[in-house]
Amino acid sequence: MMVLGVAGWSGAGKTTLVRRLIPRLGEHGLAVSTIKHAHHAFDIDQPGRDSHTHRLAGARQVLVSSSRRWALVHENRGDPEPGLAELLARLDPVDVVLVEGFKRGSHDKLEVYRAANGKPLLYPDDPQVCAIASDVPLPQSGRPVFSLDDIDAIAGFVVARARAFRPCRAL
Repeated sequence: MMVLGVAGWSGAGKTTLVRRLIPRLGEHGLAVSTIKHAHHAFDIDQPGRDSHTHRLAGARQVLVSSSRRWALVHENRGDPEPGLAELLARLDPVDVVLVEGFKRGSHDKLEVYRAANGKPLLYPDDPQVCAIASDVPLPQSGRPVFSLDDIDAIAGFVVARARAFRPCRAL
């Protein structure tokens, strides 16, 4: 599966881009999964629900299942946060995994840049940035640059990369 990070500073529009990109990739016949890194504590469980009660009682993992979806909540319980490779290994095989966050990782990335944020571009210090979605032209980048609003061009870029992707042989 091809892994492509969607990296940038907070407020650049990463989540909006991912939300718009997923259905476009699906229209091209690609199966897509996502991994979202959170820099803060988060909880997808709701207080008062049985699964929440199980977790608070000390369960290491709680799997909730219905006819529409299932979710596995894993408590680290003092263990270190898993890295991207470990998280990717837990996903079912798909054509593309879009990774939001992990901007310092060694995977290929599409940088999302919004000039009004006043934050520096990532690409000058990150050789894994292979393209940029931006609200300003960046001819000096030496990479493909797409308008943040040109979802068709961005999707075309990702589709071409996914179709050309060949996984490495297992060692």
